[in-house]
Amino acid sequence: MDDDTLFTIGEIAERTGLTVKAIRFYADRGIVAPTTLNPAGHRRYDTAALARLELVRTLRTLGIDLATVRRVLAREASMTEVAATHADALDVEIRTLRVRRAVLRAVAAREPTPPEMDLMHRLATLSAAERHRLIQDFVDDTFGRYAANPAMVDLVRAAMPDLPDDPTPDQLAAWMELAELVEDNDFRDAVRRMAEYQARERAAGDTTGLHHDLTEAVRTQVGAAVTADIAPGSAAAIPVLDALTARYASTFDRPDDPALRHWILERLEVADDPRVQRYWRLLGIVNGWPGQPDLTPVFTWFAQALRAATS
Repeated sequence: MDDDTLFTIGEIAERTGLTVKAIRFYADRGIVAPTTLNPAGHRRYDTAALARLELVRTLRTLGIDLATVRRVLAREASMTEVAATHADALDVEIRTLRVRRAVLRAVAAREPTPPEMDLMHRLATLSAAERHRLIQDFVDDTFGRYAANPAMVDLVRAAMPDLPDDPTPDQLAAWMELAELVEDNDFRDAVRRMAEYQARERAAGDTTGLHHDLTEAVRTQVGAAVTADIAPGSAAAIPVLDALTARYASTFDRPDDPALRHWILERLEVADDPRVQRYWRLLGIVNGWPGQPDLTPVFTWFAQALRAATS
């Protein structure tokens, strides 16, 4: 081989952007050995060695470990395989960094205690499957032993928290609160009472499922009464109450009598736990759903009006 077809180690360093020390390191590790030594014992590299060193530099810049670089150069692993594997690893690393960033932003916004910060990080780093399992365990524990409204149970099971890879501080805070809520024994007891009540009603013949139209009627008519500042025990509340009880009587095929009003009130008292509304609002924040109106004031007014009418 002619001497003018070879490069000195300094020339190779200049062409590849590697340091002389790094080129020597790769040679000593047997990753890219010099093509030859001149009579004085100095290393010389040909264009093939230059190309291999440039590949080493690129792979190392991409974070590929030396063992894998050696396998690629020895053709023991394809570039496609290596690229796919490391791209997957980077996806995991990127998500981890995003979660860390979200935790730090939440810390900056909330000033949590050290235990709260530790909990925040633990909950944020749960996988999607682990988050879903947390909710499924909650549903199994609260609804599993009762023949509750299947449409409601299916809705709760289907509405899973999908924390994005790059959550906002509000989404992270909502997920933390949601996780704490479903682990709260008092809340679980309240949901079990709802499930038990639904099971009793179904056994008594109520198999009509969810009542979205009825809920919308309550929201609209009572919402208007609340906006108009009508007191729930006043004479002005009676027409609103009469229209709604007539709607209930039609929906459930029952006579519109005092017994119906006691029955509606019992339904409201069982379901009127503000934590249930909070559960759905937190889930909406985590999943980025459009904001939903808070119906707590509406159903509180309706219940107060029914108590006044039945007392």
